[in-house]
Amino acid sequence: MSKNVSIKYAIDWTTVVYFVLLVFMGWISIYGASYDFDQTGILDWEQRAGKQFVWILTAFGLGGMLLLVDYKMYNFFAYVIYAVVILLLIVTIFVAPDIKGSRSWLVMGPISFQPAELAKMATALALSRFMSAYNYKVKGWRDLLPLSLFILLPFALIILQKETGSALVFLAFTLMLYREGMNGIILLLGVLAIFLFVVVVKYSEVLVGVDQGSLGMLIAAVTLLLIQFGYALLYTKHRRESLYLIAGVVATVGLTLLINVWYRVNFDYVSVFVVIASGFYWVYMALFRRFRKFWMLAAVSVGAIVFSYSSDYLFEKVLEPHQQIRIKVLLNMEDDLTGAGYNVNQSKIAIGSGGLWGKGFLNGTQTKLKYVPEQDTDFIFCTVGEEHGFWGSTLVLVIYWLLLMRLLTIAERQRETFNRIYAYCVTSIFFFHLMINIGMVLGIMPVIGIPLPFFSYGGSSLWGFTILLFILLRLDASRLERMH
Repeated sequence: MSKNVSIKYAIDWTTVVYFVLLVFMGWISIYGASYDFDQTGILDWEQRAGKQFVWILTAFGLGGMLLLVDYKMYNFFAYVIYAVVILLLIVTIFVAPDIKGSRSWLVMGPISFQPAELAKMATALALSRFMSAYNYKVKGWRDLLPLSLFILLPFALIILQKETGSALVFLAFTLMLYREGMNGIILLLGVLAIFLFVVVVKYSEVLVGVDQGSLGMLIAAVTLLLIQFGYALLYTKHRRESLYLIAGVVATVGLTLLINVWYRVNFDYVSVFVVIASGFYWVYMALFRRFRKFWMLAAVSVGAIVFSYSSDYLFEKVLEPHQQIRIKVLLNMEDDLTGAGYNVNQSKIAIGSGGLWGKGFLNGTQTKLKYVPEQDTDFIFCTVGEEHGFWGSTLVLVIYWLLLMRLLTIAERQRETFNRIYAYCVTSIFFFHLMINIGMVLGIMPVIGIPLPFFSYGGSSLWGFTILLFILLRLDASRLERMH
């Protein structure tokens, strides 16, 4: 027999408490970051804190409205919401004004709104609807193709708006796909791609000898060979074939060094030759010896070499100059403390100057003198570090950690596939924002310009995260509304 439970009892109030705490602490931090000495108070409507308070009130109202919607409507209208947001993203490309080099904001009188914030919610709903239909399973590459289209379409449209940071957030959905059965090798390939890109870019100008190739390509080749040997030796039973290849590589390297005594050899060509030759060796094993597991080694070998050679092109031709400089500063290829590295350097100075207990509320010199650009938006966390010190920063991070753990708990207890997938989408998005934003402020992640959830100034960001969270709370409450 079923039992009706009121929404006020079914809602996860622990998550609501974390939400209110973070919003309130973010509001206080915005006031501290944007405070002027002639400001009348925190509710001065002409200042950032006063404007954010209005957005907070509307966010609370929006959250309440989302809780009143029948939970089945989110599933039923998932594709419609996705289609509407996609159209909105397309329109934005053509009608949005150029603001700091991007066309991602729709301006309606005194109000500006960024549709990309809604795209995360819409994509999460669409993925949940598609994957919950017909007991969909993520088992192979074919299963990933339609899911990739759902993710890459808004990703590409946001890239066309020249809003790279917001687009990269869509990579967070891979964490949900991994939870839903995607092979972990795909995540490892992603890590390998990032490693190869960093190595090739960072060491492309470090030469091995005089005009004998770059250290970056040599490191990439050695890494790929080690991966091949490790996989073949540890995860297959064909160790003899692996030893044959090792002997062949050693012989090739030895012959190269011998030839180099009389004739200068370009080690780039040798590196590429060895990796591609190893790839053909695995193709031979897969075709004629019928060792199917070696197909992947062949594909990875050839694909990785192509990717490594294209990394320089991607870096020089695809990325914008300011993005190149940011990556170079992050990789310690350049010290640009007055240019691209200025934000991060000033942010680290502000956080470090806070010490253990901080300088006190409204007493931060770095923030009051406006040394840190975007200090109430993307770099809001440096205000927390300067004014409240190590312990204040730790408290904020602990609350975020508790929120993430609570979201994981909510995801795991869902009975319906749609609800579970959406919960993991939300958790992945929050985790990605936290990891990138905090890492960016501390100088261990590239500066890509994404907000800190519930802390950064702006109505689009606050509404976006509120919608994500409160749709999840509504879906979670449906577990208890009708218990059997």
